[in-house]
Amino acid sequence: MSQAEFLALWETGRSLHPLDQGVLAVQAAFPELKENIADWPLGRRNRALAELLCSMFGSSLRGWTTCRQCREQLEFQLDCETLTVGDGPARQQRLVVGGLSYRLPTTRDLAAVAAEQDARAAAHLLLQRCSDTQSEPDEKWSEEYIDAVGECMATADPLAEILLKFDCPSCGTSFDEGLDLPAFLWAEMEARARRMLLSVHTLASAYGWREGEILSLSLARREFYLEMVRA
Repeated sequence: MSQAEFLALWETGRSLHPLDQGVLAVQAAFPELKENIADWPLGRRNRALAELLCSMFGSSLRGWTTCRQCREQLEFQLDCETLTVGDGPARQQRLVVGGLSYRLPTTRDLAAVAAEQDARAAAHLLLQRCSDTQSEPDEKWSEEYIDAVGECMATADPLAEILLKFDCPSCGTSFDEGLDLPAFLWAEMEARARRMLLSVHTLASAYGWREGEILSLSLARREFYLEMVRA
């Protein structure tokens, strides 16, 4: 997409929930798609987000997290291309656990349970949404059964939840941290948009050019003009 289209996308999505930002970004990057990305299995959505990250910011994904024990900041680096292999599960795929059938969770399902603060209650609601049976006995929703369904879903759609393993060098604590691709992508987009707008402000102030004129410049020419202004 052009520089102007990128800024328009950022402006449209900056006030949205991260789940909606991820859907918006994929829809903008792949306009030829006729289906709603919100209804894709999560692994397929994450694969598309990884492709978008690679194309826009390069394949090296870098970030940091905090140790759960000592609060030490830990950096990580991931080759995003490893998340783009294969096509992912089919939207129509069904899983049978304990005689009951489920479809794979989607972004729309996550959005529906996002306000639930209790993790176990959220998992219960999510499975209810994904169940092909509308009324199920309460005894089915034991912790063991919910965990069994979750494991089956994770096996069928391994990219639905991307877990990074950390070993803290300071205290030795080992833990897993989920990689939130929609939030990660939008953080990168936010940083780029701010840099672009700063360069527009600088060149507009120096030369009196309009935003559209500045954004139509190639990146190399814009950087050259910025160097002259700052000299």
